[in-house]
Amino acid sequence: MTLQLGQTAPDFSAETSEGPIRFHDWAEESWVVLFSHPRDFTPVCTTELGEAARLKPEFDRRGVKVIGLSVDTLDNHAGWNADIADTQGAAVNFPLISDADRAVSHLYGMIHPEADAAVTVRTVFVIDPAKKVRLTLAYPPSTGRNFQEVLRVIDSLQLTDRHKVATPVNWQPGERAIIVPSIPDEQARERFPQGWEAERPYLRWVDVEKA
Repeated sequence: MTLQLGQTAPDFSAETSEGPIRFHDWAEESWVVLFSHPRDFTPVCTTELGEAARLKPEFDRRGVKVIGLSVDTLDNHAGWNADIADTQGAAVNFPLISDADRAVSHLYGMIHPEADAAVTVRTVFVIDPAKKVRLTLAYPPSTGRNFQEVLRVIDSLQLTDRHKVATPVNWQPGERAIIVPSIPDEQARERFPQGWEAERPYLRWVDVEKA
């Protein structure tokens, strides 16, 4: 199964480092970042889990719950978590799913047989409060994930959901957004009374923070 943007993230039950969960119940009405790891005690993922732990206050500030997944056992997770705290200076402070039977990995299409039929690839799913998949990423084993980019995308998604705008290339929070083409000028004047700059009829720049 390959999840597409806009599809409902499948529900599942799982054992985690913080106890058993039912995914949709655990998520409640929060945004969620679900990210997978090939195995415990892998070097790149060790750095990623440490970084995700350091960034937890940033995820919390955005109303985002973080949950990891590996195909190893809870006993292995405990030992790996100790290594992460020791080597990265940040202890894992979110649940880590034990997916030893690979049920969740198959449900979310995290195993790519052409890469390795035995382990998960390093995927990221951003899921909104309606349980819809809003972002999917798959990284090669040799390249660490960029969690600042994950945060940037979440900032964009939350902004565009609130204001019905789009964000341009390399957008960062606080910068101008773009009024989507589906909103004609008449409706745009009601939605954006602060006005906008029309570089082209289809390219209308707006500062939503001045609304």
